[in-house]
Amino acid sequence: MTPHQFRTRVYYEDTDLAGIVYYANYLKFIERARTEWVASLGVDQMALKARDGIVFAVRRVEADFLRPARFGDDLVVETRLQGLGGARIVLEQLVLRGGERLFAAVVTLVCLTEAGHAARLPPELRARLAGPLH
Repeated sequence: MTPHQFRTRVYYEDTDLAGIVYYANYLKFIERARTEWVASLGVDQMALKARDGIVFAVRRVEADFLRPARFGDDLVVETRLQGLGGARIVLEQLVLRGGERLFAAVVTLVCLTEAGHAARLPPELRARLAGPLH
């Protein structure tokens, strides 16, 4: 499966005093990439909430900080679907600079009702998410 690609640049506000990306900002980069991945599949998260009363929440993140990104770097965040459960989505996300891996994460999302209870992925949403696997 071809990963979804999201391009971003490292701004001064993303860095610490040494000009290196502050570790928590990698989570922001991959969050933006997940939002764009879902949108690229034709899923409107606001409509999903309004129509079905469900939202996505991060349940778990396993992260490896491999090399530092620096002020001015052009980055690519790749997102790949690893698995789908009843209410769970597992993604691999990589942050790359010129093909070099800087950060790698496995992110587990859960589908929740607005009250915070687990909810099964609606069949139409499941089909859109699983589409690239076939």
